[in-house]
Amino acid sequence: MSNKNSQNANLGNVPSVNVGEAVSRLSDMYCSVIGGGFGIKAVPSVMLWGAPGVGKSQGVRQIAGRIEAATGKTVRVTDVRLLLFNPIDLRGIPTANEDKTLAVWLRPQIFNMDPSDDIINILFLDEISAAPQSVQAAAYQITLDRTVGEHKLPSNCIVIAAGNRVTDKSVAYKMPKALANRLMHLEISTDADSWRAWAVSHGINAKVTGFLSFKPDKLMAFDTAADELAFATPRAWEMVSNLLNHVSNDIDSMYTLIAGVIGSGTAAEFRTWSRIYDKLPDIEGIFNGTEHSVPKGIDALYALVSSMSKYASEHRDDLNAIANSIAYAEQLPPDFSVVLMQDYMCLEEDYKDKLMMLPGFVKWVRSRGALLNGIK
Repeated sequence: MSNKNSQNANLGNVPSVNVGEAVSRLSDMYCSVIGGGFGIKAVPSVMLWGAPGVGKSQGVRQIAGRIEAATGKTVRVTDVRLLLFNPIDLRGIPTANEDKTLAVWLRPQIFNMDPSDDIINILFLDEISAAPQSVQAAAYQITLDRTVGEHKLPSNCIVIAAGNRVTDKSVAYKMPKALANRLMHLEISTDADSWRAWAVSHGINAKVTGFLSFKPDKLMAFDTAADELAFATPRAWEMVSNLLNHVSNDIDSMYTLIAGVIGSGTAAEFRTWSRIYDKLPDIEGIFNGTEHSVPKGIDALYALVSSMSKYASEHRDDLNAIANSIAYAEQLPPDFSVVLMQDYMCLEEDYKDKLMMLPGFVKWVRSRGALLNGIK
């Protein structure tokens, strides 16, 4: 049974989508009700299920960014780790009223949200499945009524919850059906293409994107039957990228630290494969129009495309350089030129509009654009 099928079996009839699809569908849903003036309460609160490190938290922040771009409103995310809370934390601290006759509850800071029309709040209840059932029960009112005891969330507040599945061998409690029925459930699955599209626009190290394009099965190595502490996940690869970007891009010198994140086996494969970068054409020369040699090996081509995408992301405003790289890409095998152009279109929102101003890109679309439909 495939990993995706086994995940679906764990959650019964809950649909399984990758992070990109979840972000797109949920962003469209929220923008529709906000733009239509129907109020956020017109749609149910959302529960994102998935293995550790699959990208649930990152997806919520992408949703916030899309809503902000589409509506022009400021979006503020309040991240609440329910594992660290008890029921009294959600309700607030009891104190006496002014005449000492009744108890009143001081509102927790997490519910101190701006109700202004030009603000959208997202209350992100992370690790909800890891919270004891007493805390999950306290979330009933939040998800359905958007209230906690005497405290009420503002009408501009979106509620999104996330957690690991009981079968993931993480700390997780079975969700009570009364709470489950108050939520819209989506299972977040791993998808290498969706992750790459995100990685290109978020500065992920080219060696990481190159390796995972060559070996996409290494993106997610979470295995509930294994006892390893260090294993590859999208979150772990982002940590590897941060090490390479901010400490040293030399994988040999960083090997021990990388292995501590993704495990020795995967780290060894990553180190061996990355040595292909020493044999690549001059990337800067490609973008200034002086480099014309093209490597032959499949592994080198994956590394080349990722390096070009990384360079393009750092020089996206230099359209002359981008045009030179598109001319160079005419020499690449069709599948690789398609991956490169897909990466370019992901550099930023509506970057395709800028590319369409370049004669070389228009020419490429006319000659090879049909291949985009064949890349999944």
